[in-house]
Amino acid sequence: METGKKKSLKQLAVTVVILLALNFGGSFIFKRFDLTHDNRYTLSETTLSLVENVDEPLYIDVFLEGEFPGEFKKLQDETRQLLEEFHAYNPNIIFQFVNPLEDETEREQIMLEFYERGLVPVSVTMDYRGKQTQEMVYPWAIATYGDKSTKIPLLKNQIGASTAEKVESSVQHLEYALADGLNKITKEKEKKIAVIKGNGEMHDLLMADFLKQVRESYFIAAFTLDSVAANPQKTLAQLKEYDLAIIAKPTQKFSEEEKEVLDQYIVNGGKTLWMVDAVQIDMDSLYNETGTTLAYPRDLNLADMFFKYGFRLQPDIVKEEVSTPIKLAVGAQGSGTQYQEYPWRFSPFVYPDTTYNKDAGHPIVKNMGGVKFEFTNPIDTLKNGIKKTVLLNTSQYSKPIGTPVEVSLDMVAEETKPQDYENNGFIPVSVLLEGKFHSMYENRILPFKDNTYKTTGADNKMIIISDGDVVKNQLDQNYQPLELGYDKWTKNMYDNKEFLMNCVNYLLDDNGLINIRGKEVTLPMLDKERVYTGYTMAQFITVGLPILILLVFGVLFTYLRRRKYTA
Repeated sequence: METGKKKSLKQLAVTVVILLALNFGGSFIFKRFDLTHDNRYTLSETTLSLVENVDEPLYIDVFLEGEFPGEFKKLQDETRQLLEEFHAYNPNIIFQFVNPLEDETEREQIMLEFYERGLVPVSVTMDYRGKQTQEMVYPWAIATYGDKSTKIPLLKNQIGASTAEKVESSVQHLEYALADGLNKITKEKEKKIAVIKGNGEMHDLLMADFLKQVRESYFIAAFTLDSVAANPQKTLAQLKEYDLAIIAKPTQKFSEEEKEVLDQYIVNGGKTLWMVDAVQIDMDSLYNETGTTLAYPRDLNLADMFFKYGFRLQPDIVKEEVSTPIKLAVGAQGSGTQYQEYPWRFSPFVYPDTTYNKDAGHPIVKNMGGVKFEFTNPIDTLKNGIKKTVLLNTSQYSKPIGTPVEVSLDMVAEETKPQDYENNGFIPVSVLLEGKFHSMYENRILPFKDNTYKTTGADNKMIIISDGDVVKNQLDQNYQPLELGYDKWTKNMYDNKEFLMNCVNYLLDDNGLINIRGKEVTLPMLDKERVYTGYTMAQFITVGLPILILLVFGVLFTYLRRRKYTA
């Protein structure tokens, strides 16, 4: 008996020593294990670098708290677990979940304040055994670091997608959304962006929301090419100080001197984002007494430049069945005007789909919703040693319409059939080009003398989008800019801003942040129909069965106990 007692004490002492040793070693060695099959909680190296560099308290307020459907509970749980990973790697990252509408007396005031900050709620339907109620959910977070603050969208807007599909897409996007928010407030601005002016480009007011978003992460300034005529060498030297040039909907021809400045900027490593129309037509030109206008080719004198870089803009307009709607007046009702939505086939609704486009998994467009285009043009890619990635293309039910051609609002009443699009479709409308670009003036006489002229440069990137209006935001009744992608007439929200910001971030990304968007996450969602049809059985299994098992065990235990002690 004494020997057994000593043996037990010895085992206890060994166990205590081992536990103390493990605890002591754990204070020096930090390791977390992700046992999910898709490694959803394994942070990328880029995210880890951002998290580890937070050297003072960073507060994240998440507004996903309250009563909402199971899908949003899933988004809440995934957000919480990801933030717990952030906190585990760096205790300076402090987060809390807050229900902003918990106090009913301040509900209206808080909703107004949130709206002014751009935090738009989502109305969700709560179902409970056939009873439905409407609740407002704010799928947003606000991160604060020192005197800097930024809003982080947690739910991706996808037109036509179910709530479950939106949540699954949002979870895949979650690490990028949080890391991008941290990047904005913890890192100082470094890269500089030039918004090219001087050739009838889009007015700043009409792309104000995009410029505002860009300004959060980068230095940005207007850069006019008017000075090229007086001193092209000086203009080129000044432009080379910028990391990215944005050319948004030019309407006037570029001179050869201006083209050489842009060409040498590109050859010397300057990134470019082109948003160009090859056809002269705008929606505003249709709103007249006849409802018609003429679409005709727009000559910007850029065709030879684009050809050298490896693509060509066709002077056609794309007609697309998968289109965004427009609202037109159809009559009067009382003292007001009646409006009705019609599909507008010259406004393609373009979204990445790997079924038709193998490049749709590229980080720029992966997990992204649809983008609204207007009178976009086909892009032809040419073989020249430059890598081309088609970021966005139209559906199989699309075709180019040659110009000049008359366009009328009456076309909304056209009846079409699949045969109308045979041997057409899948038209590229945005292409990423990567490689060593050759100067368009290679083996040609230069428009102006440049002692630093190069025929070929280092690896570079550019993106071409065949629609200048893709960056255009609408204005409210006070002529203030609305959010890019929001259509005030149909109340639809498109992903134009996310697409363009992804383009900018990819072109300027040195730390691989944009590549986080490529993460694949699969979420098992609850089948509501099966829950409703088997509600009674589910209740019995989850609630009644455990109680029944306990009763059986209790009766059996009592019977065996009595049998043992009465024998």
